[in-house]
Amino acid sequence: MTAPRIDPPPSPKLRPWHLDRSAIVYVRQSTPQQVTDHQESTARQYALTDRAIALGWPRSQVQVIDDDLGKSGQSIEGRPGFQRLLAEVALDRVGLILGLEMSRLARSCKDWHHLLELCARFRVLLADSDGVYDPTEYADRLVLGLTGMMSEAELHILSQRMYQGKLNKARRGELVVCTPIGYVKSPTGEVAFDPDEQARDVVRRIFDEFDRRGTVHGVLRSLIADKIRLPVRPQSGPDRGRLVWRAPCRETVRHVLRHPMYAGAYRYGFRPTEPRRQVPGRPRSGRGAGLAPEECLVFLKDRFPAYITYERFEANQARLVANRSRAESPGAVRDGGGLLAGVVWCGRCGRRMYVRYGRADRRPSYICSTLRSDYGLPLCQAVTAAEVEALVAEQVLEVIQPAALEASLGAAAEVEQRRRDGLRHWEQRLERARYEVDRAARQYQACEPENRLVARTLERRWEEALQEVRRLEADFDRFVRSQPRLLGAAERERIRRLAEEVPALWLAPTTTPADRRQVVRLLVDRVVLTVDPGDDRVAVRVEWAGGAIGERTIYRSVQAYKNQHLWPDLGARLAELHGRGEAPKAIAATLDREGFRPPKRASGFTAGMVRRLLDELGLRPRVPRASASAAVLSPGEWWLHDLARALGLSPYTLHDWRREGWVRARQVGGRGGPWAVWADDSELGRLRALKECPRTWPYRERLAELRVQGPRRG
Repeated sequence: MTAPRIDPPPSPKLRPWHLDRSAIVYVRQSTPQQVTDHQESTARQYALTDRAIALGWPRSQVQVIDDDLGKSGQSIEGRPGFQRLLAEVALDRVGLILGLEMSRLARSCKDWHHLLELCARFRVLLADSDGVYDPTEYADRLVLGLTGMMSEAELHILSQRMYQGKLNKARRGELVVCTPIGYVKSPTGEVAFDPDEQARDVVRRIFDEFDRRGTVHGVLRSLIADKIRLPVRPQSGPDRGRLVWRAPCRETVRHVLRHPMYAGAYRYGFRPTEPRRQVPGRPRSGRGAGLAPEECLVFLKDRFPAYITYERFEANQARLVANRSRAESPGAVRDGGGLLAGVVWCGRCGRRMYVRYGRADRRPSYICSTLRSDYGLPLCQAVTAAEVEALVAEQVLEVIQPAALEASLGAAAEVEQRRRDGLRHWEQRLERARYEVDRAARQYQACEPENRLVARTLERRWEEALQEVRRLEADFDRFVRSQPRLLGAAERERIRRLAEEVPALWLAPTTTPADRRQVVRLLVDRVVLTVDPGDDRVAVRVEWAGGAIGERTIYRSVQAYKNQHLWPDLGARLAELHGRGEAPKAIAATLDREGFRPPKRASGFTAGMVRRLLDELGLRPRVPRASASAAVLSPGEWWLHDLARALGLSPYTLHDWRREGWVRARQVGGRGGPWAVWADDSELGRLRALKECPRTWPYRERLAELRVQGPRRG
């Protein structure tokens, strides 16, 4: 005879007001995989409804909250079920909360104690498989507090255990989540080259184009111009694992160039997460810009099959860093006219100098403006680009002259190799498209003719594949016509003759400024300029890539003769030659032979320039015309040349002021006669202030005031 079942008595902690309110069964699993694979645990949690009924609650007052299935309990964020539970407790609608384990409710002490405080405030009981707890009682509160602490500690232990296991696998170089383009991962975890031949050729072409172009954008433009598509195997979605050809983008090209796997190396910990930068709701937030391979947690060389050597990979990384527009790097080669942009440094403050192009009618110049822009100090130094670039270009041409022939033939071989690579790529694309046509044809022919529903679809696919082949054949024909043909013997001989004329090639219209600048970057590390602020001398220091250093002094264009370091010698020599009675033309030829030069032009002196210099120095006094010889100056008037000498100006500058209307003048004796300029004491003060006022933007209002003529008196 079977013994009668004796139900356990209800807990003595139950009170009538508990039974008047609802009992809530909270159900949670940490991950969707647990919900799918561990269904027994989920069933046990749902079975807690029967325990609530056994404790005295009618079935109608038992609620089940299962909104958090598949969600972690480490935070209240993203758990609507737990938030709903807190709301029900705060509204005084709950008498009992049941969970299979207290860790199901929360694994964070903050969230756990928040729930305990609410339960104690509204006299709500908690129950698990071990018993019933009253948060208002000291012993139960102590047990519940220790349970919450152990739940959080258990989460930490589980996390560390999983992390250490993952790190140990990474130290062996076996933790590969996904592979970049050009690689595949086998079911056993081994990484190998992509079995598709065309995919491997495209990856190698990216590295070859970077060697030629030197920039990510240059590689991207080359791929787009040649209509090259990138082989991608998606990690998820309906095309997972299949080879898909997609249009190239900048980030993909940059990722290929920066990933060490292409050099056979393995890395782990490339982008460490910074907790202070994390944003709630963004799982990938808080990640930095990335570490150097040697700074990662794990870095192993020769771990995978490689497309390039590791030395070539390091050279590519150095080139990418140099392409960045930073103060410590020269930046990428661009299309501006400055030959030495990015490699010019200031010899006074040690900072990089920049190119200032200005208006189209002005020559570019190299300017050191860092101190002015960062600290508001005066401009450090500036020099026009023409003189410096002429010196560096001359030295570069001398260096490359012996290797010009070899470089020209190498360029021709490179053009032919690029053509072969392009033809190979197009042939592979056509081969793939024709295979798709044959495949579609076989599928259509294998279909039963009566099954028209399927046959129509297969026929449409066959027609689309045929159209794709025709389109590719037309594109391939245009590609063949647009590419240079192979070089013959006559063309190679012509290249040999052109190689002997390197200066002509350097100045040829077909040679772009970017091409010239790239040649300079390959040979010159930096050019250090030191401008003497008192005269026209510039010390040029050329630091070559091989470590050699060359120094030379050149002369820059200045505003006037007095800014030249040879001005005292020039004045003395002019006085000597004029004293001998030599003509201005002969004086100009003598000055050219002796190395004197005008301040603003590279060519020599002319007779007119010599006459003006003699006038300025007072060596050839101006004789008034006969019609003006008896003229008498009015009070406060000056002859223009005398006023210019008194102000320390060139007479031509004063003539410019007269034409602009900044001074009051009259011509004595009619057309061709001398000019008389009115300038009393106050007007002299205005003219001297106008001469000294800087011609820069901050002084534009002051200049406008000084250029206004004063009233003439007398």
